[in-house]
Amino acid sequence: MKRKWAVSSALFAIYAFAAVLVVWVLGGFTAAFGHPLLGSVVGIPQPVLGALSEERRASIPLLVGLMPKFAFPEATLIYFQFVFAAIAPVILAGAVLGRMNLRAWTLFVPLWSLAVYSVNAFMIWGGGWLSQLGVVDYSGGYVIHVAAGISGFVATLVVGPRTEQDQRDFKPNNMLLAIAGAGILWLGWNGFNGGDPYFAGSDAAAAVLNTNLATAVALLAWFFLDLNFNRKLSVAGAINGMICGLVAITPAAGHVDGLGALLVGLLGAAIPWYTMNRLSGRLPFRRGDDTLGVVHTHFLAGAVGGSWWGWWPTRPWSFIPGSAPPRVWRRPASCTETRASCWCSSWGSWW
Repeated sequence: MKRKWAVSSALFAIYAFAAVLVVWVLGGFTAAFGHPLLGSVVGIPQPVLGALSEERRASIPLLVGLMPKFAFPEATLIYFQFVFAAIAPVILAGAVLGRMNLRAWTLFVPLWSLAVYSVNAFMIWGGGWLSQLGVVDYSGGYVIHVAAGISGFVATLVVGPRTEQDQRDFKPNNMLLAIAGAGILWLGWNGFNGGDPYFAGSDAAAAVLNTNLATAVALLAWFFLDLNFNRKLSVAGAINGMICGLVAITPAAGHVDGLGALLVGLLGAAIPWYTMNRLSGRLPFRRGDDTLGVVHTHFLAGAVGGSWWGWWPTRPWSFIPGSAPPRVWRRPASCTETRASCWCSSWGSWW
């Protein structure tokens, strides 16, 4: 991150967290996890501010009977899922840093959160259309990373490129802080992937271990690819590899075994490394000026992890030991359904 963008990018992130939380409790949560409004595409947006809404037993209406009952209140589910919703536009912001107006960002975030994120979340996690087709997304590979990556890339086409000077001079501001932030991110990711089964058990434990395995392999893969093909090493490259590993394992963390996690980390780093280092100047990537390479590290890495689970599932789905896999999630995700999620995200960015 360039020094002159450091403060503004932090402000973008803080605003996104605050704005999404307000939108989330006023209607975003029920649009993503409530009763269906338009068939199986989106839920009915309504506030969840009352005492009953916060303290009753948590549930996802379309999944009642397809999974064990939750053992925690609705407020827990609202806040847990809010963090996922808030991080998505922050990821998206990485694609347009350096030229998006703050006033435009203040309007874009709540609109994108409702029109794109909540719709995708409902269709996949809320029991909607894509989940009924069989799409599987363990912890947000499609809902968060594919959506944010594609939307960010489309936003670069709408907003336009940075100045030539900014594109040439992109010296990072503080690499020690970047390393510290990357470490915190890696640690915090265990909460995402370990918490998404909604139950403490073997599935959550395996997801945490698989998350760290994939991330370690991805970091090392990027490291050695830089060393062997670019003849140089960089902290930014190592951080990119780490992020790719975290993103790639996200849709598959509880569905693959240890070997599967290693392969997800390897492919999740190798493919984005190749597109970022060898294909950035070619179509379609050269069409958009993606400041932090979000389309590579989030869209492609998330799609790789989701596709790996779709083609090579190595662990049976289980919410808790001994429970049967829900019928709605039995079929692996396909490339067609991935494109459907991406199309929805792209449409939201243009709109």
